[in-house]
Amino acid sequence: MSRLVFITGASSGIGQALAMRFYSAGYRLALAARRTAEVQAWAEANAISAGRFQVYSADVSDVDSIVAAGQTCVAAQGVPDVVIANAGISIGMDTSVRSDLDVMAQTFATNNIGVAATFHPFMAGMVARGSGTLVGIGSVAGIRGLPGHGAYCASKAAVISYCESLRGELRPSGVKVVTICPGYIDTPLTQENRYAMPFLMKADVFAEKAFATIQAGHSYRVIPWQMGVVAKLLRLLPNAVFDKALSGRARKHRQGER
Repeated sequence: MSRLVFITGASSGIGQALAMRFYSAGYRLALAARRTAEVQAWAEANAISAGRFQVYSADVSDVDSIVAAGQTCVAAQGVPDVVIANAGISIGMDTSVRSDLDVMAQTFATNNIGVAATFHPFMAGMVARGSGTLVGIGSVAGIRGLPGHGAYCASKAAVISYCESLRGELRPSGVKVVTICPGYIDTPLTQENRYAMPFLMKADVFAEKAFATIQAGHSYRVIPWQMGVVAKLLRLLPNAVFDKALSGRARKHRQGER
């Protein structure tokens, strides 16, 4: 039986690009999303073989929902070889606005708890088998905080730290943990951004590089690499210089804004 990859957030953007790349490499697909009809339509439009994919309805911000989807996947298709916790949201926030605290809670529920809940149903099976790869999709935005981006930056910083902790925990088991931090990728998530996006990369190009990273078992990778260099330089800047450099930068749009 061919290898199996489980991917969340498979209804658009990075998730779909990763699904196509893994399918091209011969993997069977287990695709989890809230918008299952869109995933089904995408699979049919791309002539994905009916015997090589299944779609699972799940909301990663609802722990019971995504855990149930994972358990159903194991029962129907077996324990995956690769699990990619890709689903995420990015919404600007203003801490002085009460409703934006709910936005932050939703961002953390999706981007953080959702990652752990995605991994949970598969860990015991992977550990028992002594193999498997868990992939957390972080972001360059998790390396340094950006104005108006507090919820997203904090959530992605947490993804990076969580995956690092998990990597140490699972090291003796043979299960690998890979952290991938995208820079600016051309997806519906970034197309509404109202600021410059250096080194913007097409989703299929990102998927190719992410696939190579996962196959090689690298523990951490920024894609594209140029954004990794930028992120390291920003990390080295003294706070006063960093704050001045970002002064006046357009903020991420808040919920309902354009």
